[in-house]
Amino acid sequence: MASWICLLLLCTLGLVPVCGEVTKNDDDMDLVSFLRSIYSGLVVRDEPLIVNRDFEINSVKDMGRPDVLSITQQTEDKPVNGETNVAPAPIVFTKDGPIKGVTVDKAHIFYGIRYADPPVGAYRWKAPRPVSPWSGVYDASFPRAACMQACAGPIAEECPRIVSEDCLYLNIFVPVGVNFSSPLRNPLPVMVWIHGGDFIAGSASKPLYDGRFISNFTHTVVVSLEYRLGAFGFLVSGKDPHTSAAGNYGILDQQAALLWVQRNIAVFGGDPSKVTIFGESAGAQSVSLHLMIQSSKPLFKQAVLQSLPFSIPLKSRHDALKLGKNFAKQTNCTASDIVCLLSLTPQAVLSAQMKTSSKIVNPFRFLEVFETWGPYIDGELIKEQAVIAFQKGHWQKEKPVLLGTTSEEGVIFVYGVFNKPVSAVESTVYVTAIFKQHALRVLHKYLPLYRDADRRGMLAQIVTDYIFLCPSRRSARAGTAAGSAVWMYVFDHVASDPRVWSGLSFCYQHACHGAELPFLFDSASVANFTLSPPEKLLSNRMLCFWGAFAHTGDPSSRAQQTTFCREQRVPVWPRYSDTSGWLQMNLTVRSHAQVGTRNHFCDFWDKLGIY
Repeated sequence: MASWICLLLLCTLGLVPVCGEVTKNDDDMDLVSFLRSIYSGLVVRDEPLIVNRDFEINSVKDMGRPDVLSITQQTEDKPVNGETNVAPAPIVFTKDGPIKGVTVDKAHIFYGIRYADPPVGAYRWKAPRPVSPWSGVYDASFPRAACMQACAGPIAEECPRIVSEDCLYLNIFVPVGVNFSSPLRNPLPVMVWIHGGDFIAGSASKPLYDGRFISNFTHTVVVSLEYRLGAFGFLVSGKDPHTSAAGNYGILDQQAALLWVQRNIAVFGGDPSKVTIFGESAGAQSVSLHLMIQSSKPLFKQAVLQSLPFSIPLKSRHDALKLGKNFAKQTNCTASDIVCLLSLTPQAVLSAQMKTSSKIVNPFRFLEVFETWGPYIDGELIKEQAVIAFQKGHWQKEKPVLLGTTSEEGVIFVYGVFNKPVSAVESTVYVTAIFKQHALRVLHKYLPLYRDADRRGMLAQIVTDYIFLCPSRRSARAGTAAGSAVWMYVFDHVASDPRVWSGLSFCYQHACHGAELPFLFDSASVANFTLSPPEKLLSNRMLCFWGAFAHTGDPSSRAQQTTFCREQRVPVWPRYSDTSGWLQMNLTVRSHAQVGTRNHFCDFWDKLGIY
């Protein structure tokens, strides 16, 4: 099986002797190990990219919840940023029972509301079940556990302190001016945030996603939700959901949360007919899937997709089953033995997930190394790749969409995988591994532009263009051609504050993957730095755009912007169309609409026709 890569690149590069050392059968194919044998600078995904052994996971009992894992040195959960309750606790009455939240300076907050019953025991790999009503008043004054994940890494301080299989919770942020004792004449739009993290990490309660400021600034009700991750959310061990794990549970969890919002958000002052779903990275992938899934259609009105990695392929059923087989092998179970799999401790499931992540299930789709676990094409809930669905119009085209990328998306991925400089020859190996018969054309396009001995910068730009920017542009143009209302942006700000930001200062300073988040959520303070006045203006303008979009489906709606952006001189953001010259919003300290600066490269990728 390894002969494909030997013929395509090793023989071309004069490395034929290596071929005999790596020939294995299909089941044993491990392209990461193979590439590591050529170049020792590749980080092996035995564990997720976010792994730091300074932390240890211990089993503890927490508030009677089953199978809760806690990071050592944990502190007591309190409202994000350590604020205390200084006002009477707000109480609302949902269909499942009364809930008591907490009021802080900018918002009423309801943390850790159950939206589904715990997916534990025999329900580990089952679709989420409606939440059971509770007696008494539910205490929503503190965040609950995040979903199971390897809680460590170069950004370990951002990792959830408590993780559990019992994790199907959501948080709600309501503008502080809302009075729950008297119904609102005009219910507020709702913004539902789906966090990223490669479908193996992340949490709705991450301080970076503190929704109180965006809620109060934009006059919206903000909801953030947890969903099952990794093997807990996406294991596929068979085809029959009654006798095996059938996958895509994380997406079903999101659906269950959106349905809960439809049933209950009105008592929080929200309008269930004006729900915007938004997410970044894997969260944006999730948003794109809900735009494709017919059963999600009535659950939201419009969508924001931030840094959607369009070109990272979802697995086929065959590849998902193969991953499930490899996972089961790590646990000493068989994929067909659901009783054995259900008997595994959460730690055992997580350990097998991490070990399985070092395998590339399909060596012809090398990009899966960036997303081993996640949704797959099951033929029912998810029927095709998102990039194909958008190009063919197989999505909810009547819904307004705002989408964009950051200017250097690929930096965090390339420098995370390659921890040593990459030579021109080595970069050729990797480009060939990814693009195969198209490699020469890709190299001819990019190699002449990069003269440094270290070619990681070139690889990062290729990742930015191929995975993020260009397929987003093509999807936006396809949507426009189908009559959809589409707005595009690029976050292109280079920070003026050189101080470290949660281990991602390089990305913050270079506008790479996720760098827009502290501006959108106004959460820079959690990273111990302060936005400069121009940066604060950028943050406010982004909130004006996102807020106007939530209210009207148009980020440039002047009527709404004057409501909560009186002091802002917000530039006009035209719809993305040929009549506007395909203008997109450049989000920087001097935000302005402009023609895409990398259109020539995107034309190249469009003509190549490989996404």
